[in-house]
Amino acid sequence: MQNQQTYDKEKVRFNLIMYQKFGKKFEVAVEPDLAIEYRQSNKNDKELLGELLRAEKIFADTKKGELAKDEDMEQVFQTTDFFKIAQKMIEDGDIQLTAEYREELRKKKRKKIMQLIHRGAMDPRTGSPHPMTRIENAMNEAKVKIDEYKKAEDQVQEILSKLKPIIPIKFDTKKFSIHLDVRHASKLHSTLKGYGTIKKEEWLSDGSYLCEIELPAGVQGEFMDDMNSKTHGTADIKQIK
Repeated sequence: MQNQQTYDKEKVRFNLIMYQKFGKKFEVAVEPDLAIEYRQSNKNDKELLGELLRAEKIFADTKKGELAKDEDMEQVFQTTDFFKIAQKMIEDGDIQLTAEYREELRKKKRKKIMQLIHRGAMDPRTGSPHPMTRIENAMNEAKVKIDEYKKAEDQVQEILSKLKPIIPIKFDTKKFSIHLDVRHASKLHSTLKGYGTIKKEEWLSDGSYLCEIELPAGVQGEFMDDMNSKTHGTADIKQIK
């Protein structure tokens, strides 16, 4: 597949997947967001695989522009097929991110985690969500570290445990029954899904919609206001104890 053993070096710093075995090192340049998405999806998504690869080249050393030797790929992967090797590397190799990209990714994950806590947690003294600035200050005081490789949703509980000694905070959910008449049922179905998890649902014979939805406690007020506004107060919403 790769007849030449060198490759013109680009004047950029690559985000890479590195794979080592039998004393041999292999590198492939990737779009990091897509590489992480591919690994977390646990799917053999060929279209996504093609999108995340920067070039159809397996390197021994990307910085030097040195391509991997065919005999080394045969020894380690039992093939020289680029996509088979790249897939194996992405699934089992080490993601090597540039310092700039790691910092950018941590900032995005930090912001998303703050939003998740704001929407899903509340101050048990008031029953209201904590303001974003209060959550951010508490995270700074707790010296919270963000794992750039881990999903934001999977880091929330650990971070909450670090915030509890600093601010009173409780992650809670509430369940509601909601009945939408035929004028609003279809229009607001996707809106409901954006607020929480639909546990039960039923389309009634008159075209209206009935469901039970579980919401993060912090969005209860926003949810009620939004539903009442969009249905002009006709939505029948009841909290399920």
